[in-house]
Amino acid sequence: MTLQLGPHVVDPPVVLAPMAGITNVAFRRLCREQGAGLYVCEMITTRALVERNPKTMSMIQFGSDERPRSLQLYGVDPATIRKAVEMIVEQDLADHIDMNFGCSVPKVTRRGGGSALPWKRGLFASIVNAAVSAAAPAGIPVTIKMRIGIDDDHQTMLDAGKIAQDAGVAWVALHARTAAQRYSGEADWSKITALKSALDIPVLGNGDIWEAEDALRMMSETGCDGVVIGRGCLGRPWLFADLAAAFAGSTTRALPTQGEVAALMHRHATLLVEWWGREKEGVTDFRKHVAWYLKGFPAGGELRAAMATSSTLDELAHLLAQLDPDVPFPREILGQPRGRTGTPARVILPDGWLNDRDTDEVPEGAELDDSGG
Repeated sequence: MTLQLGPHVVDPPVVLAPMAGITNVAFRRLCREQGAGLYVCEMITTRALVERNPKTMSMIQFGSDERPRSLQLYGVDPATIRKAVEMIVEQDLADHIDMNFGCSVPKVTRRGGGSALPWKRGLFASIVNAAVSAAAPAGIPVTIKMRIGIDDDHQTMLDAGKIAQDAGVAWVALHARTAAQRYSGEADWSKITALKSALDIPVLGNGDIWEAEDALRMMSETGCDGVVIGRGCLGRPWLFADLAAAFAGSTTRALPTQGEVAALMHRHATLLVEWWGREKEGVTDFRKHVAWYLKGFPAGGELRAAMATSSTLDELAHLLAQLDPDVPFPREILGQPRGRTGTPARVILPDGWLNDRDTDEVPEGAELDDSGG
């Protein structure tokens, strides 16, 4: 079972979702070492890219063996989107462009971006058409990721999917929650089924894939063409090995011992140090991953806290060596949510945003000048 992305074959049909502060070069490499698929970098804002913001330019680095190079763009102004994609083409910065219409954080939606944007059909169409046409000369495929809509009363996925299909995108990925849900509750996979029924292009499903079996079940229940993995791989890069095995028909699953997890933690931190180029920054960046990796394991609170404040690889290695390497994987946590959950919340929108669906007017002050969500 494979997925076509322009000239590239994605096999198995598994995509790592962009996650702010997570899916940098180091984490993507760690995941690629576990299993095949498509691994997307953190969200990049078009304005920051066009202005060559130093932080953004560092975020669009890729490993020397990373192919295809997959970059996610966020933007609200079609003209800036076009400039950004033209820059990607002219400077050979990526092999695939994904467009973010799923972000639900207030700083994005209050400007009309992310999951708020598909409500404006005219503006959405202008943006997607600008990206696809600018990418076409280089044969760079463009995809989009979106949510069901703003909330239950303002659903946008069907209109947006058809507009994107008409514009020539390679596929559409749906996080089966509304913006108002954020990451709470359960994803409504029936919406993936509905979108797949409405479109001729591939549809990918996203939401509540915690184990490889969830991915197989989503594809079986919805008919979707691939899956997008987000929070499920936090502290569990081996999920991609499980997914590769599952799609190959194997029932073998990676259930690493505490010692094997400790080795992966040190590998992750080492890759972060290499990417940052500075030990303290790399190990500090790793700290947020400690709780995810050790979830369910009997590591004491004092040891966890020490790891989450470590500053050097030697210090981290010393602490990891204190873990009992023979402790088996805690099967009781399989299938449990990871990362952000939270509660539903009203979506913050620009004044009058819901009044006119067909305008292509760009909201004032819409473009973000920093990347990463």
